[in-house]
Amino acid sequence: MKKKIKYGDDKGEIIGDLRPIKACAFPSLDALAATLPKQKVTLELDNEAISFFKREASKRGTSYQRMIRTLILSYARMHAQS
Repeated sequence: MKKKIKYGDDKGEIIGDLRPIKACAFPSLDALAATLPKQKVTLELDNEAISFFKREASKRGTSYQRMIRTLILSYARMHAQS
């Protein structure tokens, strides 16, 4: 029997101040197709975002999960430097 996953009560609230992000700070969609080491997590995303990444991944012959992982990594690296 599979272990039941218990999710938190996060409703997507934003904590802290929002800062604008320069468009040039993000990698290109082609760069998001890179292969990197990974760790499994569970994440809920909006249908619109998933549809976008699936469409773009299909155009590039890659996985939409890989593109999302690389985007998050790029964001983390950018903010780790500041």
